[in-house]
Amino acid sequence: MKRFIEDIFPVKEVSEHSVREKNIRHGHISTLHIWWARRPLAASRATAYAVLIPSCSTDEEKEEKRKFIVELSKWENSLKSDVIEKARKDILNLYGRPPRILDCFAGGGSIPLEALRLGCEAHAVEYNPVAVLILKCTLEYPQKYGKRLVEDVSRWGNWVLERAKEEIGKFYPSEILETNDLELEGRKRKEELKTVGYIWARTIPCQNPACGAEIPLMRQFWLAKKEKKRVSLYPYVEGKEVKFKIVGDGYEEMPEGFDPSKGTVKGAIATCPACGFVSDASTVRRLFQQGKA
Repeated sequence: MKRFIEDIFPVKEVSEHSVREKNIRHGHISTLHIWWARRPLAASRATAYAVLIPSCSTDEEKEEKRKFIVELSKWENSLKSDVIEKARKDILNLYGRPPRILDCFAGGGSIPLEALRLGCEAHAVEYNPVAVLILKCTLEYPQKYGKRLVEDVSRWGNWVLERAKEEIGKFYPSEILETNDLELEGRKRKEELKTVGYIWARTIPCQNPACGAEIPLMRQFWLAKKEKKRVSLYPYVEGKEVKFKIVGDGYEEMPEGFDPSKGTVKGAIATCPACGFVSDASTVRRLFQQGKA
């Protein structure tokens, strides 16, 4: 039997949905655990279906099936009952029972998860213990424990969160920002801004005897570099201390002549933002070896 994927496949459309999927967080298994070679769910679902069904006899049938695969690959259709049920019926009618799917290098579990979604009997093989745990949490435990698992994860997740707040909450302070609000007739709107993370860098002491400032070793200062959002850190000096502020879209205007792509270090050669003194690569490496970085 010639498979549909051997004859025709909407590579362009499925690829576009796979790229779009990278920006989806809520409800996506990528939020369960980082896995460096995770396959997109859109591509896994579309290819699994196209591998299991036969090719069509006419061009009209091929085009109709191709369009269905495009719809099947969309994230918003991954839980849409009519689309998924049609795919399941196509597969079940062909094989008479759920076909067995084996992924010998299952990794983050995208392929066996989508095989399960299509009504198949999925088997996943992995020797990496981290991947095995991810697979159990993705494929096995939800089926085994159902709603109870959701309740337990929520309860113990909140338990961990509260304990974390007690221990390290002081390092993530909140700041109240007041802005004018036209809807409130010029009155101030108060918004609580919470610290959610830090950007850190190694530092070395400036080797200029007259300076001695701490040089943050950063290759560049960009925080966001998109067509409609360009934001960066801006280093400035107070006395001999290097400080930072956020500039760009939505913040203070980016200073004229400032290039966020140029950091303080390139090829192990460091430049002091305070005095401009340049430390060569051998000096920077020596400071690292001496534990001064």
